[in-house]
Amino acid sequence: MRNAGESKTRKKLERLAWFLDSSIKVPGFNARFGLDGIIGLIPGVGDALTALISSVVISEAARMGAPKVLLLKMAFNVLVDTIFGAIPLVGDLFDFAWKANQRNVKLLNRYLDSPRETETTSRLFVWGLGAGLLGVAVLIGYLVVLLFQALFNLAGA
Repeated sequence: MRNAGESKTRKKLERLAWFLDSSIKVPGFNARFGLDGIIGLIPGVGDALTALISSVVISEAARMGAPKVLLLKMAFNVLVDTIFGAIPLVGDLFDFAWKANQRNVKLLNRYLDSPRETETTSRLFVWGLGAGLLGVAVLIGYLVVLLFQALFNLAGA
């Protein structure tokens, strides 16, 4: 059973996530966006500012005892939101769908309700992410080798 403080914190985080990701309805469509999308329109500063605001959810999750693998998964969500959000126009459309803050609050709630299961899936995510990054690094290395081979073949011809 959770205590009153935890329940109050959950409600505050859910409200913050809703405010940032879904508080504004798009007239004529069944779509919503929030302050994250509006602040993100400010060139350069907007996406950094929303990433800073999004870190509130992550820091509260840490304070509530979320494991590092879950915090890493949450940070990944904010990083994806920040990187893609920085792309003019495309990033703003991306904010409609990604909703990093609401994703993170759901992750935290799932962890608080079922810690063992959430920690296992988060570990799998982190391992998969690591394997994917390693694969990308190997691919880039391979492409660099091919590029040098092509350059040496041109220079020798």
